[in-house]
Amino acid sequence: MDLLALADFNLVASHGGFGRASRASGRPKATLSRRVMELEESLGVRLLERGARSLRLTEEGSTLYARTEGLLSEIAEVGATIGAGLARPRGRLRVSAPVLLAHAALGRIAADFIVAYPEVRLEITADDRFVDPVEEGYDLVIRVNPRPDHELVGRCFIRDQLVVAAPASLARPPSDDPDIGVPVPAVLLATAPEGTIWRLQDGERSRILLPDPILRVSSFMMVRDAIRAGAGAAQLPRFLIRDDLAAGRLVSWGVSDRSVEIWALHTSRRLESPKVSAFMQFLCDAFPDASL
Repeated sequence: MDLLALADFNLVASHGGFGRASRASGRPKATLSRRVMELEESLGVRLLERGARSLRLTEEGSTLYARTEGLLSEIAEVGATIGAGLARPRGRLRVSAPVLLAHAALGRIAADFIVAYPEVRLEITADDRFVDPVEEGYDLVIRVNPRPDHELVGRCFIRDQLVVAAPASLARPPSDDPDIGVPVPAVLLATAPEGTIWRLQDGERSRILLPDPILRVSSFMMVRDAIRAGAGAAQLPRFLIRDDLAAGRLVSWGVSDRSVEIWALHTSRRLESPKVSAFMQFLCDAFPDASL
């Protein structure tokens, strides 16, 4: 595939027409049209539907643009970096993050980042959905307790305890026999399996709690808000309820034998770019007590 022709196609696709692409780039409209036609002939498919006043990408054209626009931008970024003789973060940086972390911390972190690196155009999407960074064009994905994946590499920037917490108005369950599970009214994530057990360390004592799910919700933020309102006990990352514990709005019943890890990951198919490296370092610096 002719990369120059591909670059011309992406230029036209991004601007929505040959005329606008020509004006934006200063390249002749006829040259752009010819290069796109040559690309279509080499691939054996039509990439653009050309109307009298409009231009529309075909299904094949949409797929080609979605899969190559980020790659060509990265190539251009590498060239600019090498030409400048330094690795300065620049260009668009797309990040996918869980709703919990995005709402709790990423607004502040993102604001500080763009002040530090004004040549980066940062886009953060808050989504608990499992996104594919390659297919969906993300430079970085943030995941909680990710499974090993040879396609992704990165850094753990938060390693935190899981705490079982409850409103002060909810009586702490008895702990006469640590081997006997004690049922407690609980708020669980919708994805938590039936028969969930909480194994806790409360000081020097270990104990087992059997959460009775009186409420199930879809995010940790909703879990926190529900137990703040007195709905029951819940198991949550300490960083999410640290202020509530300090203020006495919630009390800790003990620390879980499980932990939570939050990782920033990027595809192993590409070298780590300066903008990705800079943002990952920002995340680690924002959580100095929990980062690797």
